[in-house]
Amino acid sequence: MEKLGQTPYLLLHTEKGEIYFPLSGKNYWTIGRNKDNDLMIRDHCISRNHAIIQSTPTEEFYLIDLGSRNGTFVNGRRVGIPVTLSDNDQITFGKTEVEFYLPESKRLSNQDFRSTESDFQTSAIHERRLTSVMVVDMRNFTVLTRQLDEQLLSSLIGNWFREAGKIIRDSGSWVDKYIGDAIMAIWFHGHEAITQEEMLKIFQAVSQLNTMTQTLSTSYPLPFPLKIGAGINTGFAMVGNTGSGAHPDYTAIGDTVNAAFRLESATKEIKLDLAIGETTYRHLATMKETTTLFHGHNVQLKGYDEITLTYGTTFDELKQFLSVNN
Repeated sequence: MEKLGQTPYLLLHTEKGEIYFPLSGKNYWTIGRNKDNDLMIRDHCISRNHAIIQSTPTEEFYLIDLGSRNGTFVNGRRVGIPVTLSDNDQITFGKTEVEFYLPESKRLSNQDFRSTESDFQTSAIHERRLTSVMVVDMRNFTVLTRQLDEQLLSSLIGNWFREAGKIIRDSGSWVDKYIGDAIMAIWFHGHEAITQEEMLKIFQAVSQLNTMTQTLSTSYPLPFPLKIGAGINTGFAMVGNTGSGAHPDYTAIGDTVNAAFRLESATKEIKLDLAIGETTYRHLATMKETTTLFHGHNVQLKGYDEITLTYGTTFDELKQFLSVNN
């Protein structure tokens, strides 16, 4: 118990007794009925791949439901979007009750924060960081919602979120936001230089997301193939907890993030799959085939007064770019 007191953990209540599951050694843990999960729970009401708990660089823990059939609940409320866990939160997966505990060193500060949370409207931004922000959107999702039944749609989007999260975590980031049919991910860079290896990891993740989407599309009786569009922007952003006391939200904010969303939208205007900002392009400029496979376009991004130079490419051209630079 002394070791568990020094690390965050889950406490499972079962018919045979209590089970302690430490949250250490990595930055995410999968939960479900399948044996390949980090935490396998034998409960027929739990989905094979039910949920993920993910830690952030500031040692906060997010709970993400993966479109499970029976849902995930925190303190009696169903989780529809990723939520931040607090010490002693009561979690329900299917019919299994679980409690989340922070390390002893953090419990006092956490309790103090919660006891005065009504006094806070927002939390302070922590630091200015050099980041790359990626936004990926599922095309024609609104049309799908009208043509698919709710159970099939939930399964589809849950599987897409789960697979997308796995790809992004393997690339060194995490899904910062799940927004309807879109996701946002952030990569942190050093204060000065960005290496080619860092940039290639990001673009490899985009390519893998496209491949995954195509594969997933063939697994469902869909009226048309699934497609995605993506925007990537590089620059400084303010990173920290931007939520309220009751709803903390570790994220990045600022023009770099806003432009990434606008760039993703611009892919429809330039009729390409991927659009990147000018700063991102400069970090690719010394790589092979950059000038021939990324095409410059002047676009009017929504909310921006001036014309913006963006560079776009197709997923086929992106594969070619990655193959000559690996």
